[in-house]
This record gives sequence, structure tokens and C-alpha cells, in this order.
Amino acid sequence: MFARILIANRGEIAVRIIRACKEMGIKTIAVYSEADSNALHRYLADEAVCIGKAQAADSYLNIERIISAALAYKADAIHPGYGFLSENPILAEKCMENGIAFIGPDAATMNRLSDKAAIKRIAKEAGLPVIPGSDALENAEEAINEAERIGYPVMLKARSGGGGRGIRAVYSSSELSSLFPIAEKESETAFGDKALYIEKYITSARHVEVQVLADEKGNAIALGERDCSVQRHHQKMLEEAPSPLLDNSKRSEMLLKSEEAVKHMGYTGAGTLEFLLDKDGNYYFMEMNLRLQVEHGVTEILTGIDLVKWQIRIAAGIPLSFTHDDVRQNGSAIECRINALTPGTVKRIHIPGGPFVRFDTYLEPGTDIPPFYDPLVGKLIVYTKTREEAIRKMKAYLCELVIDGIETNIDEELRILTNPDFISGDYDTSLLEGA
Repeated sequence: MFARILIANRGEIAVRIIRACKEMGIKTIAVYSEADSNALHRYLADEAVCIGKAQAADSYLNIERIISAALAYKADAIHPGYGFLSENPILAEKCMENGIAFIGPDAATMNRLSDKAAIKRIAKEAGLPVIPGSDALENAEEAINEAERIGYPVMLKARSGGGGRGIRAVYSSSELSSLFPIAEKESETAFGDKALYIEKYITSARHVEVQVLADEKGNAIALGERDCSVQRHHQKMLEEAPSPLLDNSKRSEMLLKSEEAVKHMGYTGAGTLEFLLDKDGNYYFMEMNLRLQVEHGVTEILTGIDLVKWQIRIAAGIPLSFTHDDVRQNGSAIECRINALTPGTVKRIHIPGGPFVRFDTYLEPGTDIPPFYDPLVGKLIVYTKTREEAIRKMKAYLCELVIDGIETNIDEELRILTNPDFISGDYDTSLLEGA
């Protein structure tokens, strides 16, 4: 097992990883930017080092400085969290070159599976149904030819996109022709890669993802699914597990096929297979996230399995100690993402407590919310025996949660929970359109 882990991240996920390491008896090293000089993760870690200015490019995205910090503080491993460098094969490669374990898939696996078009081919080989789409496109003319082959509407996507960014719905050839150069430029600016591809746009779709753990011994276990269909501008707002859309037969089929696909890929670590489901209940593999998901807590509170600890164990070569049949799937869990709508300083915070509720956050009185990073400041997660109870419980705890000094989206989350379509479970990714 590792003795010292450097956490190459910030905010609530850095705090989450540090706490898991403390429970495992592992020393932690935090990195922070000048903007995060008073951040909670800096003080919770055993040691901390400033790696640059506020801009992410000068700190949390600076591979050289992160590797230098890991070497200087004698880290055995680096945990990248999510976002930033979590799916960057260069960081994984640099870790290997310097004798540092990377808590995630290796560089070769990342390169093989991060190409959105390539992974669809691999998933299809593994027996998963995939959304019709294209490889990386050379120009707008090729995009138009592919779109006409697939049939409009289509989604124009950045090959290196993620987190709902770099996506556009396109309904005609003329629209695609005008949007293509704009999307290329935006993709290159945001991701350093201008490559685009298209896939069939499934209307009235549900977004459902399957969480998996896979070890170096070839074991792969699906820990259930999460319904992530409540989105605004392709950004997830609320997640729940299990999905109210799936019956037991369809769920079992998706989980078992996901396990077989992960084995076929030769993947190790925590990963998430994302699917779109059409109005007839047909499911299509969309992409795979090669890291811990923001919404991993939904699966943890539902199953009782600590995903962060298992990421660390798998990276240390420890095989999974449970089977598919050991995974608890009963009950209902909901997570609401709490986002800061403005930068500022937290003046007061009250975090609700009680059985089967958790609030993953880095906030405390005096915490500065800088404008440089993702606006997520916390995740409120609840678990109960039924979905109806989970909705009531989440509403009660959202009403109790107090964060003074900054504007948040708490009121919007409450509106979602009182939406009749959400309450019925009969909703899709268009739920918040026009709201």
C-alpha cells in the first residue's frame, strides 16, 4: 500500500480524497494555487505546497510543477480527482517515468479509450449498442456527408470535450456548414484539440451511466447505474440512483454488458460508461469517463462501497474483495450539485446532518470562492428506502442548508424536486429547457 499520496486537485474532491487517505493511514500532500492559499484542502493534508498562480494553466494544469512537487515531497502516488488532469495521458506517462503510481488507468489505456470515435468501435466489439456516428472529421464538407448518412438531427461534438462542453445540436446541412469552423475554433481554445465528430441526436433522451470498478486480475464489477438526465446546457444538475426508468431486466442487462465491455477493454480502476436511452427504452453507449465522477457519492451512499478507497487499492495492485452479487442495490439516493453563481466570501454556513445524508464540500466561514475554477462548491446526497422518501428528504435538507455570502443554485434545485415530471420519474434531458 502507498505511504504518501499527492492530490493533484482542489475543492471538495481534494477534501474527499484526503479524508479517505486519512482513514487508510496514508499521508497526504496537497497542492494549491495562490488563489487557494486559505483553502480547506491545504490545511487538512499532512503537507501542502503552492504550485503557481490562480489561473489553472499555471497551477492545477501544470504537469511539470505537479510532478516536481510529488518528487520533492516523496509521494508514492498521485490521485488526480476529476477534471483538470484526471484524464490526461501525459501526466500518467510522467508518473510512470518518475516511479510514481498514477491512481487511474495508464497512459496507453487513456490514449486508446479517450478518442470518442475509437472507444465506440471498441464498445461495439464488446457487444454494446452504440449511437451512430463518425470518426474525427477533416472539414465541414466531410461533416455534411456524414450527417446526411446518419440523418438529422445530429450532435456536433469536440473529440476532447467533456463535462457537457463542446456540444451543439445541428438540424440541417446549412447550419452544420456555418457552425463547423466556429466549433473547431472553440474546441481548440477550450481543449487544445480542434478535432470534431458527429453522432445521431437522440431526442427525448435519458442520460444513464453505469459505475464500474475493475482490477488488474481481470475482475470487473458494475455498481449500479445513475440517472443524470436533469441537465441545463448539458451540465448535470441532479443525479439519482437507481434510474426510475429502468426495470430490473433492463438494468441487469446493462450492468452485465458493461462489465463484459470493461473486461474486453482491459480497463483497470474506477470508470463510468455513459448511455443515452431513447423513448422506447433502447440504450446506446455514448462514451466512457476514465476517472472518478463528480456524482460518485450517489453510488457510494446507495451501495456502501467507498470508490475512492477502491481506486487507491486497485492502483496498489489489490484485487477486488467482493463480487457482483455482493453489491447492495436496494433503496434510493439523490444528489444535488450546489454551485456558486457568483464569486465572493462565505460568511456563514450551516450543513444539515442526520442519518444517511452527507454534504461533500470544502466550504467553511471565510472561504473565498475565486472566479477561476468550476463553480461546484458542494454536493448534498441523501439515501432512503424509496424514491418518494428520498425526494422529501432532499427537499428538507436543501431547505436547512445555509450558505451566506455568495449566491447559489439551492432554490433551483428545490424547483426541480417539485417539478411534476421529475416527481413522476417521467422526464428526460429536456426537463429544464425553457425553465
